Amino acid sequence: MVDVSVVPEQRASWSGKLGFVLAAAGSAVGLGTIWRFPYLAAHYGGGTFIFVFFIFMLTLGVSLLVLEISLGRKTGESIIVAFTSFGKKYRFIGVFIAAVPFVIASFYGVVGGWVTRYMFAYAAGMTKELADGGENFGAFISDAPQSVAFMLLFGAITFIIVALGVNGGVERANLIMMPALILVSLLIGIYTLTQPGALEGLKYFVVPDFSKFSLELLIAALGQTFFGLSLAAATMVTYGSYMKKDVSITSSAFQTTATTLGISLLAGLMIIPATFATLGSADEVAKNSGPSLMFLVIPKVFEKFGGIATVIGFVFFLLVMFAALTSMISLVEACVSILQDTLEWKRRQALLVTVIVLSVTGIIVTLGYSSLSFIQPLGAGSTILDLLDFLTSSVMMPLGGLLMCLFFGWIRQPKVLIDEVRLSGEFKSAGLWSVMIKYIAPILLVAIFITSVLKTFGVISF
Repeated sequence: MVDVSVVPEQRASWSGKLGFVLAAAGSAVGLGTIWRFPYLAAHYGGGTFIFVFFIFMLTLGVSLLVLEISLGRKTGESIIVAFTSFGKKYRFIGVFIAAVPFVIASFYGVVGGWVTRYMFAYAAGMTKELADGGENFGAFISDAPQSVAFMLLFGAITFIIVALGVNGGVERANLIMMPALILVSLLIGIYTLTQPGALEGLKYFVVPDFSKFSLELLIAALGQTFFGLSLAAATMVTYGSYMKKDVSITSSAFQTTATTLGISLLAGLMIIPATFATLGSADEVAKNSGPSLMFLVIPKVFEKFGGIATVIGFVFFLLVMFAALTSMISLVEACVSILQDTLEWKRRQALLVTVIVLSVTGIIVTLGYSSLSFIQPLGAGSTILDLLDFLTSSVMMPLGGLLMCLFFGWIRQPKVLIDEVRLSGEFKSAGLWSVMIKYIAPILLVAIFITSVLKTFGVISF
């Protein structure tokens, strides 16, 4: 008689390719897509940046996605156990990359709380207050009880979805939120194009200005490709481990990339023409990225929409919350899967520990804007969130991606993953993919790492 108490839980799997693609695209499409892509497009000549970004996404982006998905599916495990399966001496690669989702989720939930608060504020009709140039935002993030409450609310929504399981929670949530995100962003984009002056913004966004082409543009597009697809964050390996053997890895990677590209364009379509329609140019977008664009500039743009401003503001931040949630879900799912696989815990136990760890670290990061604001790890004016963002996006993710490329390019050789890809279909570009993983991707990842670090410390200005 079998002792059911020691029978391992059967690994979940996506219902099909659509479930994987929407979940993977949801992981990739997050706050960085909504608030960083429009800034980069506005700053680097619109269509010129888009052209270069497309090339990088369809070459480097797809190649690294295929690597991570195939690694997850081949081993059927999350990142630590996946690398350990090739030998215990390679376990450190998995451990290094496994830290990324825990660190990112610690501060991502904080920003998700900010988005949630703005959505509720627009619902309450606070359109004018939110467009005051930053006073309202500053007062909110420095109000510890209020900011912690919204961070925990956003986290609770995420944890409940993940608690419902891979199919009943993660997949179902993405099946609802991703189509809604695409539809709402399209509707907002179409509405902004009806505003006087918006077509000039559209022209600026899509027509290339090759005078803006530069090494700086190439580095910016390269960085957005890497971070915009959620690479080297353990999430795609985790999601790949849930993929069935008969689902094509190459077509899934292309469709995930295409979906991410499409939503990036919709983000630009929502924001750049709107700034032209209300502010007369894209200068505000070109000068601002991240929280300043999202919470300072965009509310000023919406205020000028008149009577419909409150509705547009609410719908926009609902859309942004969906984008934040789909990414946060993937981070939490990766954390749970890593603990579950590595420590051989039950899913419920792994989730409970994840909830406690991320809630505590999230509170600490939130307090970095109030009672812990004296901690300025990267210099005057910096916060705990800035430090964690720097460590993950500028150091850990590029180095993690580099380690994966070196391992499968030179230690185990590309064939070990090529064979996995071919289990579910042809891989005609296997030779080119091998060249990308062995030679091109490592060079590009080193470039991302060096420029990101130098930029953070002010050695270079872009």
